[in-house]
Amino acid sequence: MDKYIIGVDIGTQSTKALIAGTDGSVLAQASVAYHPDTPQPLWAQQDARVWLDAFLCSVRECVAHALQKGIQQEQIAGLCISSLYGGAGIPVDADCQPLYPCLIWMDRRATAETDAIREQVDLERLFEITGNGVDSYYGFTKMLWIKNNEPQIWDKTAWFLPPNTWIAHYLTGELAVDHSSAGNIGGVYDMQRHVWSDQAMRMVGLDPKKMPPVLLESTDVVGTVTADKAAQLGLAHAIPIVLGGIDAAIATFAGGVRKPGDHVAMLGTSMCWGYLQTEMESGRDLVCMPYVYKGLTQRYVFGGAATAGGAVTWFVEQFCQAELAQATQQGISVYTLLEQQAAPLPPGAHGLVFLPYLMGERSPVWDARASGTFAGLNLTHTRAHLYRAVIEGIAFALWHNMRAVGDRRQNLDQRLVVVGGAVNSDLWMQIIADVTGYPVYTIEEAVEAAMGAALLGAVGLGLVSDAEVEQGWTHVVCRATPNERAHQTYQRLFAVYEGLYPAMQSSMHALAAMRGG
Repeated sequence: MDKYIIGVDIGTQSTKALIAGTDGSVLAQASVAYHPDTPQPLWAQQDARVWLDAFLCSVRECVAHALQKGIQQEQIAGLCISSLYGGAGIPVDADCQPLYPCLIWMDRRATAETDAIREQVDLERLFEITGNGVDSYYGFTKMLWIKNNEPQIWDKTAWFLPPNTWIAHYLTGELAVDHSSAGNIGGVYDMQRHVWSDQAMRMVGLDPKKMPPVLLESTDVVGTVTADKAAQLGLAHAIPIVLGGIDAAIATFAGGVRKPGDHVAMLGTSMCWGYLQTEMESGRDLVCMPYVYKGLTQRYVFGGAATAGGAVTWFVEQFCQAELAQATQQGISVYTLLEQQAAPLPPGAHGLVFLPYLMGERSPVWDARASGTFAGLNLTHTRAHLYRAVIEGIAFALWHNMRAVGDRRQNLDQRLVVVGGAVNSDLWMQIIADVTGYPVYTIEEAVEAAMGAALLGAVGLGLVSDAEVEQGWTHVVCRATPNERAHQTYQRLFAVYEGLYPAMQSSMHALAAMRGG
């Protein structure tokens, strides 16, 4: 009897679920959209119940479609969960009921806590333990914000739970955190010993008791679905839950990353570019955590921009009402229309550069007070120029992170695999190839993190061989090759891009103070 795996990806703006066979064939797919809450500048949070509702709805829809196609419930062998980086995690009480919204990866409110740690803590020692630096991006600084600003919530909090951990507990009653999620929190996890670090937590002022005691690999089974929860999912029997982990790493896994030097860029709401290595040292400018596959021996090192697709959406919604109306009239996507207008323009959009720092910036800038900027504007520029500059700015942010690895870049695979919503844009793929100098490949199947989760689940349940894992369930195809003339132009433009932030930093900080950031 054939077996099937449910893979779920809980993302920043939607939850996607699919059911795949052990050969990678997709039987059913479903998704539910939502938006994070941004009630103040630099704030980004989500009610955990939104994720739960979307999870249940998307999985139920997938199961219903599978049953309609003649699949028996007994053939569904398990479920694995990919989830966005939950930042601080969900603060829950002793019954695992949420007490406060989850401060997600995008949230940058913990600026005072970040400044205090940088001034008071031995940063060299903290880096030795955790393999990571200090920034309001990291979950441990967000935990400190709750401690300092919501003391009643802090006192009631039994644990801080990553989204996939909380969903897994809801389904099974078991509580465990995967190593990838634990490492991404930052100053709470010992990267060498693969345990929570009491020393690091004492250094930064956190309570070790608020971290769940059980740590598992992403391919480990955390428990089986209880009877009542199985009924909620449309299943008649208990199935095992494979814990899963961080979505960027799982999308990277779906993209074929298995060995040191493999690398993938994920461009969704934000941008994450990551590669595999075996040693701990990642450099201070990037994030380091255990990988979701063989994570006790492989590190996933990544950097990212706070806004990527988020910056494009912002620009279109705020400034392109005429194009939205025209696209509706023509029956096409507004992004298709804007791409048609921007594609004929030369690299650099006639001397225009955009810094995509619309929610501060992550690596390698690490500045929550950084702000978005168009530089070089003049009366000849149109919205098409600005649209192209936005896309180019995100490509520059990607290249900025790739350059941050220094000499290690020579060990990277010569292919750059790109996943996420940006792959729908031929223009974007070509710009990335021209900026980085790498040929750009994309996944032929439009499944990514959800498919990565399904494959991880199959690994955890022993349903696929090592050879099948190495081969993967997706296929990459070449989408764009670098144009050498455009690449040289972009290298000169990147020098301008790289110099803008240092030149404008003090002005950015002054403006952030004026708007309360």
